[in-house]
Amino acid sequence: MARTRKVTVSTDEHGHTAGWAAAEPQLAPAAPAAPTDRIAAAFFDVDNTMMRGASIYWFARGLAARNYFTTADLARFGWQQLRFRVLATEHAGDMSRAKEAALAFVENWRIADVERLTEEIFDELMAPRIWAGTRALAQRHLDSGQRVWLVTAAPVEIGRVIAARLGLTGAIGTVAEIEHGAYTGRLVGDLMHGPAKADAVVQLARVEGLDLDRCAAYSDSANDIPMLSAVGRGVAINPDAALRRVARERGWAVHDFRTGRKAARIAVPSTVAAGALAGAVSAGLAAHRRRRNR
Repeated sequence: MARTRKVTVSTDEHGHTAGWAAAEPQLAPAAPAAPTDRIAAAFFDVDNTMMRGASIYWFARGLAARNYFTTADLARFGWQQLRFRVLATEHAGDMSRAKEAALAFVENWRIADVERLTEEIFDELMAPRIWAGTRALAQRHLDSGQRVWLVTAAPVEIGRVIAARLGLTGAIGTVAEIEHGAYTGRLVGDLMHGPAKADAVVQLARVEGLDLDRCAAYSDSANDIPMLSAVGRGVAINPDAALRRVARERGWAVHDFRTGRKAARIAVPSTVAAGALAGAVSAGLAAHRRRRNR
């Protein structure tokens, strides 16, 4: 089982526990039934696992379509962020810089506005890109009376909306600091990435009384091996080469819903484009605010 670190926990103004949040039933096509299997659950990564590409990529596309920033802003700042991510190594300074930039794009935004935009953008751009095969796997857990949680590096509010739209239990995500109903642009705790996902799953299991040996986790990326290893059954979905190799070694099930050249194209938004757009959203919105204030 993965080593457990302390995960910062707080409660937002809606009473949701920071780091994970129950889906809002009124947003879902159908609220998940009350679980009958109280000690088993499933955890699904989002980007390239539950949907084609990255949620932050499609969120950024939706914002650009609403003129929050221009295509030129997106390309220029995206290239700068991509260059940083390609050249950076796992040094403490690099990780600190990435952490500082992670949620800067929502600084001064109201929670309600982010959730409203996410709902709109999910319906327009994300819903058509949900993997039917992955969604069916999640539904199988729900039909078995188990709870199903999304686990994403995106802000937990975005994860919560996606979970609600899919009729899932809730979401674990990166937590943004909130003051007076608006985001400060700073993080609470760590990015929900790599080992942090495993730690959050372990902590949620303790709170919810889950038996991790009876739980399952699904992901496309070797970055999520700690989370896949923290539960009784790891499953690789549309795996990258490193995860496919580990899955073969450990006897994990593999499901690949991609085919041929399409698989290569789909992988781009969750790696190159998503990494670039994380910074592009922040910089683009800053440019938009500057133009608006002139």
